[in-house]
Amino acid sequence: MRLVALTSGLAIGMSLLVPAASARPSADPGPSAQDVDRSERQVKERAAEVGRTKAKLVLADSELDRLAVAAEAAIERYNGEQVKLQRSQQAYRDTQGRLSAAYWRVEESRRELAVFAAQVYRDSTGYDQISSALVGDGGPQAFMDRAGMVEMLAKRRTAMVQRVEAAKTVADVFRRQAETALEEQEAATRRADEAKRLAQEAVARQQESVQRIEAEKRRLEHRLGSARAHAARVKRARERAREKAEARKVRSALAGSRSPATGLASSAARGAVAARAALKWLGTPYSWGGGNVFGPSRGVAQGAGTVGFDCSGLAMYAWDKAGVRLDHWTGTQWTSGPHIPSSALRPGDLVFFAADTSDPNTIHHVGVYIGDGRMVEAPYTGARVRISSIHRSDLVGATRPSG
Repeated sequence: MRLVALTSGLAIGMSLLVPAASARPSADPGPSAQDVDRSERQVKERAAEVGRTKAKLVLADSELDRLAVAAEAAIERYNGEQVKLQRSQQAYRDTQGRLSAAYWRVEESRRELAVFAAQVYRDSTGYDQISSALVGDGGPQAFMDRAGMVEMLAKRRTAMVQRVEAAKTVADVFRRQAETALEEQEAATRRADEAKRLAQEAVARQQESVQRIEAEKRRLEHRLGSARAHAARVKRARERAREKAEARKVRSALAGSRSPATGLASSAARGAVAARAALKWLGTPYSWGGGNVFGPSRGVAQGAGTVGFDCSGLAMYAWDKAGVRLDHWTGTQWTSGPHIPSSALRPGDLVFFAADTSDPNTIHHVGVYIGDGRMVEAPYTGARVRISSIHRSDLVGATRPSG
């Protein structure tokens, strides 16, 4: 008797501990709302930094454009001065050539005049003018002719020397002018070259500034991306923590609906089992065509590389745990039991969504109801099994599967 009493007491105690254990809070509550707010504020701060840097970059680019235009103008000015310098150098060389030719002609005329004078002197050697006129070749008349010719040639040589001297003087003036022009042009070219150098250096400095700001922008954008990723992780972790908390709460509430050990006789008990079975797989990847009565599976087509559930696969698995076999298709799941108004929904009921709420033939999605207007669903490719609201515009109705 004592042994029976002790055994009965232990059984009762264990049954009382089950709901309490399921209601016990998790050791990992997940990020708090403050953590989410802090991560989102960090994202805003990083975004503001990126925005300020982009504004700096716009200004720097604008200044670079202005300096580039100024540098181009300076380069063209230098090119123009170079052209002028080449012309001045050529003019100076031409003037030097003319001056050299004038000097050569002067010297040539002087030599000719010297030769002529020497010839006249030789012709007159040993005779005075009277003797030359009386006894020279041709007599007095020839002497007079020769004297007239000599005088005429002397005048012509003198005139030529004077013209050459004048040309030399003019050429010398041109030479001095050309020298002055060349010196001035060389100075102008040096100034233009200095202006070009300064303009190019300004452009190079500004290019370095732009590159530095661009590098800073890239760094800040990387920080922004990291902050966004961190914020998304924190937010998702909080959502998952809340989903788990909700799941614990729902499981705790459903614990009182457990069926007797002899079988799943109660419809409410079966629904509670189905709801708990669906909640078990929160966070599981969506896989198109995935899921069976044994749990997540590899899907088909675009789901072939992912082990998980699609919406009807999750519903089929959940109700199999409650002893009700369903097809892997929303079409027959919709007709697997009586339709239930939204005001009478119980955990485990299947809620359906359609493209046309007046036509069940357009049903495209199903979720497992867990109470308080919420459901467990495998939503779409790229998402995971989650807790969501059933209050959507495409809600078409609900079914309570019956075995």
